[in-house]
Amino acid sequence: MIQVLDFGYPRPAGAVIENFISGIRPVFGKLLVNFEGKMSILGLKKKQPKTFKVKVITMDAEMEFSCEVKWKGKDLFDLVCRTVGLRETWFFGLRYTVKDTYAWLKTEKRVLDQEVPKDSPITFHFLAKFFPEKVEEELVQEITQHLFFLQVKKQILDEEIFCSPEASVLLASYAVQAKYGDYDPNFHKPGFLAQDELLPKRVLMQYQMTADMWEEKITAWYAEHRGIARDEAEMDYLKIAQDLEMYGVSYFSITQNKRDTELLLGVDAQGLHIYNPNSKLNPNKSFPWSGIRNISYSEKEFTIKPLDKKKDVFKFYSSQLRVNKLILQLCIGNHDLFMRRRKVDSIEVQQMKAQAKEEKARKKVERQILAREKQMREEAERAKDEMERRLFQLQDEARQANEALIRSEETADLLAEKAQIAEEEAKLLAHKAAEAEQERQRLEVTAMKTKEEKRLMEQKMREAEQLAVKLVEQSERRSKEADHLKQDLSEAKDAERRAKQKLLEITKTTYPLIAPPPSDGGDPSLEMASARMDFKDTDMKRLSMEIERERLEYMEKSKHLQDQLKELKSEIESLKLEEQQQAGVFAHRGEARAYPDPPYIPHSNRNSAYMAQMAYFEEV
Repeated sequence: MIQVLDFGYPRPAGAVIENFISGIRPVFGKLLVNFEGKMSILGLKKKQPKTFKVKVITMDAEMEFSCEVKWKGKDLFDLVCRTVGLRETWFFGLRYTVKDTYAWLKTEKRVLDQEVPKDSPITFHFLAKFFPEKVEEELVQEITQHLFFLQVKKQILDEEIFCSPEASVLLASYAVQAKYGDYDPNFHKPGFLAQDELLPKRVLMQYQMTADMWEEKITAWYAEHRGIARDEAEMDYLKIAQDLEMYGVSYFSITQNKRDTELLLGVDAQGLHIYNPNSKLNPNKSFPWSGIRNISYSEKEFTIKPLDKKKDVFKFYSSQLRVNKLILQLCIGNHDLFMRRRKVDSIEVQQMKAQAKEEKARKKVERQILAREKQMREEAERAKDEMERRLFQLQDEARQANEALIRSEETADLLAEKAQIAEEEAKLLAHKAAEAEQERQRLEVTAMKTKEEKRLMEQKMREAEQLAVKLVEQSERRSKEADHLKQDLSEAKDAERRAKQKLLEITKTTYPLIAPPPSDGGDPSLEMASARMDFKDTDMKRLSMEIERERLEYMEKSKHLQDQLKELKSEIESLKLEEQQQAGVFAHRGEARAYPDPPYIPHSNRNSAYMAQMAYFEEV
């Protein structure tokens, strides 16, 4: 039996669909008859139960249903769609596993008449069978977007869809935004993505990066998506994913005629594509739905006839009958959606879009209200936190003030005690100050007396100095006079000696031989000479006696002066001793005051001067 899918253009789309459906109806009829005949034979052998259990697994839930035996695939599919709340049913289907491949539940046949597993319950997967060309324009319902988001995300993580590392990180950030909402550094601490699977294993193995490093990169993008709602984040995820080369493509192993070359057939919303087995990204040939006239199918052989007659017809083979049927189903469904997109939307779709638009507007308003309420709540929480912080601060300040008050009271008691002690000390100090004042007055009187005594002593010392100067002058004068007298005496002695010598010479000359005996009467000239000599001796003696008398007087005066000097020295020593005692008293009481001393020569200098003068006087 040869089946022809006629995609001829420019015939009306309705004619194309009619030819397309009429072409495959005999095959379905034949299979239905054979399968019903087999079921009737089984019914004769064993009585069938009236219901059977079905387990349907969606991308985020599992459901179990109790179905009637006569239910068709459409009945079960509609039940699942109603349960999920899905109205865009044309994208989805129920898939089940048959041996080493998979198949989609046919809606026009009864469920048990198909090659479904005989398990109880029968397991089906509710998945997207066909993918839209533009997700933002075709996916209307939020549940539809969510199911597509979950399925495409799983395909990327399972590496059924190739995704570069950069795009994987960006998609992961949108997935995190859809799951966790806006990024909050206070809540989303490092490590909050440790349990989430966000990147394909191939990407993780491609780079030598730790999980923390990947999380840091994802979080950096995630923080920039603030303010994006969950449905918007999922739509942004799908808009990025739809540009990936393997998005929405179903791959099948085929061989080319005659040469048995292994190839891959890709069926998607755009058309048919031929790939090399080792490259699923870039097709060798592509046949868009708008460029295909028809597809002929005869058992294992497929023939693709382009709309352009100048192009060659492409034939390929598929070895498995189930795979051929699956390829045929996908071609029918994708071509049907391709034609449907290029028509005016049906009333149902228009209503759905209008409702979706209203729903989005309503949700947008709700999000804005929620954002305002959230902001107000955050502000209220911040104000509450601030008030609590302020309350804690005031409580802390009150506690500190109370503690300070207690400390102040204790300090006041201590200060009162100290004040009493200080008052007693003040009285004692006042008494001591009075005593010190009396002592100071006494010392001042003593100092005044001492100053007067000093003044008198200085006057006496000056008088003594003047007397000493006079005595020195007198001693010098007397010394000079003594020198003159000594010189006169020496000259007198020299004159006397010369006179005696001349007298002797005269005597010898006058009376050289005989010396006349002395007569009683004597010679008057001789007697006169003798009297003259006696007179000169008498003068000499008198002069010597005067000199001796002057010397004795000078000695007495010197002795008197020495006694005065000794007395003055003793008085000076006593004054020095009194000054030292007074200085000790002032230093002991700590109340020594600096009194201005009269300008007189220091004792040490005066003493040294006096000692020098006394030495000089003693020498004299």
